[in-house]
Amino acid sequence: MDRFEYGEVVFSPEESVILRETGAKIYDGDNKTSFEGGILELTSHRILWSKPPNTRLILSLAYVIFVEEERSGFGFSKTTKYILHLTEALPGKPPGPVSRSIFNFIKISFKDKIESDFLTSLKDTLDTRKWEVQPVGVSPALNKVQPIKIRTGIVGIERQIHEKHKETDENISKAFQDLSKLMIMAKDMVNISKTISQKIREKQGDITEDETVKFKSYLLSLGIDDPVTRTSFKNDSQFHQELAKQIAEMLVGPVTEVGGMMGLVDAYCRVNRARGLELIPPEDLLNACNQLEKLKLPIILRQFDSGVMVLQLQSHSDEKIVEKTLSMLEARNSLTPEELAQEIGISVLLAKERLIIAEKYGKACRDDSIEGLRFYPNLFLCDSR
Repeated sequence: MDRFEYGEVVFSPEESVILRETGAKIYDGDNKTSFEGGILELTSHRILWSKPPNTRLILSLAYVIFVEEERSGFGFSKTTKYILHLTEALPGKPPGPVSRSIFNFIKISFKDKIESDFLTSLKDTLDTRKWEVQPVGVSPALNKVQPIKIRTGIVGIERQIHEKHKETDENISKAFQDLSKLMIMAKDMVNISKTISQKIREKQGDITEDETVKFKSYLLSLGIDDPVTRTSFKNDSQFHQELAKQIAEMLVGPVTEVGGMMGLVDAYCRVNRARGLELIPPEDLLNACNQLEKLKLPIILRQFDSGVMVLQLQSHSDEKIVEKTLSMLEARNSLTPEELAQEIGISVLLAKERLIIAEKYGKACRDDSIEGLRFYPNLFLCDSR
């Protein structure tokens, strides 16, 4: 559509009208436009499209390389469009409806399935090329350059397609180069985060406790620079063992911070967030966690009687869980799983499992009523009583 221009239709003695049709619709490539239901005139020099009161579009035939017919639909619903392949718009062309189009062709169709000899008439007109003898309504830039720019036949179309493919390949190559640079920068950022994290552990610098906790959360978001991937190993067993080692190294700190026990769902979210683009499915995480105890790593996978699965520190025994839970029960006189979860900053599910463990060891008893589940110290079996 950027080859069209606005203008007054003035005929010279050398220009003659060859064909006139109503109900003409113009497409910008494959896209519909608002230019429909107009009058189309084919002259020896131009294609004119007009619609009252004052819309007039002009396309010089010097832009047209060749034309073909496109049919679609079946039976009574079939339609015919005429595809006009065009050369590029040149500088100096008068303004038109579109300043820049991504298409090098337009389509023209006629309302009410008009059966006309538009295609034959247009091809004959292009063959005569009368506009080269006496151009009418063509910009000076087009008159000067057109004999060099024109490309006819299938060869010209194939050349345009080849140029577009070449441009696309170049754009893709540039995009991957930028992505490689971004990955290099990401690794540098992770290395910096490790250095700062090490300084924090060594208590270097004037950093408050709140700032340390906040900064550690930022470091976790940066991820790890060398995530274990399946393609690096010969079989799944080796992959899961190495993944287990990386999971243990990655989560031993966070598990310690939340009281020595972390739900498997929380662990899965943390691991995938740290791995960045190298995400793993839940099955791989579960298989890797099953290797933790066999590899004698600092954390192990534990499954409660209720079916809840958690990652737990090797040193985090049930006796310590019961001791800490009982002390909190005695301090508060009673606790619900929600209250315990809020008190020590863990999920409600894990808080409930802690209270159940205390009950299993005889240090707590429950009251399950319409108000909910609440646990109390077992005054009958506690030695302190």
